[in-house]
Amino acid sequence: MLPAYRGYAALADAERIAWIRADRWLDLDQARMALARLDDLLAYPPRDRMPCLLLYGDTGMGKTKIIRKFLRDHPARFDTGTGVTSMPVVAMQMPAEPVERDVYSELLAALGAPGPIDGAAHRQKEICRGLLRIMGARMLIIDEIHAMLAGSFRQQRIFLNVIRFLANDLRVPLVCAGTDLARQALLTDPQLAERFEALQLRRWGNDQHLTQLLASLATILPLRRPSALETTAIRKRVLELTGGVTVRIFRLMETVAVEAIRSGTECINPDSFDTDELVLPLVAMTRAVETRLQRRGVA
Repeated sequence: MLPAYRGYAALADAERIAWIRADRWLDLDQARMALARLDDLLAYPPRDRMPCLLLYGDTGMGKTKIIRKFLRDHPARFDTGTGVTSMPVVAMQMPAEPVERDVYSELLAALGAPGPIDGAAHRQKEICRGLLRIMGARMLIIDEIHAMLAGSFRQQRIFLNVIRFLANDLRVPLVCAGTDLARQALLTDPQLAERFEALQLRRWGNDQHLTQLLASLATILPLRRPSALETTAIRKRVLELTGGVTVRIFRLMETVAVEAIRSGTECINPDSFDTDELVLPLVAMTRAVETRLQRRGVA
């Protein structure tokens, strides 16, 4: 273990399990690249045709976590002298349906502002424009943008016109995050798609990047015996159970680490992933059953 984490291994079992399950940021290569590109866009000077970014990948690849980290790095600040809150980065979630009124409602919620009593779209639009300017917004992020496909073709066109209007009117970069369906959705509007560059978060493969990730986890997990997580056997097993999806990998490693504490083995080894007592995440459990059946020649 790294010296900074050795003290955690001396904690009681319940405290170590709580530490393992706590949410934390790990500086992964793809995430670092995405954050660097977001920082570059944030510093972009205003112009008539601002560059935009689509951050896309499979569900569970860490898009939302990257956005939240970026927001923590560029938080809103309240000026006690002027009584005005500045918000350089405004991040909203795509509403369940691409209805113009709902889009502005989500944006107002992201700004921490109440909407007009009548809920009229044109009033919401003017309030959003005014607040975004007053608060000095320099970037607008829309997460889960693939949800726009839940609407009709007409609703999708209206939504794309709304976000294009906001980007043009405010002269700020627009960042959209979602699955590959988001890329397909944006391509339906050639004029808007021309502004976007695409950054894909790719699944992990059986390579040195996964080796480094697992080796890094071995240095911080508060287990009392060393775990050789970078071995070929463990690397292959992790990929079999997770399909290389980031959130599945972390959830799987969390599960086997907790079981190592509870069982008293205090380390993770290839057998850690095959014990019948292990309660695996749903996707990993399904893959484990499929693998066992294949080994037995059933499937």
